[in-house]
Amino acid sequence: MQIAKARGARVVAVAGAAKHAAPREVGEDAVVARDAELPAALAAVGIEEVDVVADVVAGPSFGDLLGVLAPLGRYVVAGAIAGPLVETDLRTVYLRQLTLFGSSFGTHEDFAAVVDLVGRGMFRPLVAGRYPLAELATAQKHFVSKDFVGKLVVEP
Repeated sequence: MQIAKARGARVVAVAGAAKHAAPREVGEDAVVARDAELPAALAAVGIEEVDVVADVVAGPSFGDLLGVLAPLGRYVVAGAIAGPLVETDLRTVYLRQLTLFGSSFGTHEDFAAVVDLVGRGMFRPLVAGRYPLAELATAQKHFVSKDFVGKLVVEP
């Protein structure tokens, strides 16, 4: 989200009600409720359609997210914590000429550039918790709870 903002994008986060504060803290333009009817929630913040969706949740919201993409829009998925199996009407994809990407990592150069920007204070990593390796089981329980925003760090 922070990278998109730094590149000049208008960013809208979709999050559960308990997680609305974190995106606002890092400068999102708007936050809409995950359980809201997406087109109406976006319209309420002045958006009819979007050019890019970056999704780390997937699951049941997949079709709705595709539905708010503008023609020639791009959807990138980098996680599936709400479920790896999705359903959609493929006509949405080909009639709107959408592009779907899967991403589990960028290039080494991209990573180095982001680390450099973090080091220079341009971005603030969202760290929800830190655990020593000996407490990996506790970290896993926290991860499964899904009641956090950001990353959980396990330190050797």
